[in-house]
Amino acid sequence: MKKVNINEKFGLIKELWTPKIIGELNGQDVKLAKVKGEFVWHNHTDEDELFLIIKGSLKIDFEGESVTLNEGEMLVIPRGVEHRPVAEEEAWILLFEPQSTKHTGDVKSDLTVDKFEKI
Repeated sequence: MKKVNINEKFGLIKELWTPKIIGELNGQDVKLAKVKGEFVWHNHTDEDELFLIIKGSLKIDFEGESVTLNEGEMLVIPRGVEHRPVAEEEAWILLFEPQSTKHTGDVKSDLTVDKFEKI
């Protein structure tokens, strides 16, 4: 057991849209990411995904609607739901998802991360 200082871990992250693993439990990864701009439309066929906003705000677009999350707010996106995260300004997010979750689902883009780094 080792405590994790989330703010210190965010200080290690230089890239945008590149989640880093800070913990694991019961087949789940706890990831941190800094985000800004638009991500790609995608879904996760077999996994739910949790977004928790640590700093800033994040809009998540869905077909026909958008949800804006602010600091301290979270949203669980059910498996199979097409979504696109968008951050007008840099936001810090915590993701909680099964280790089998592909970064951009079956969509490949320049932003796709195939192997997540542990920090």
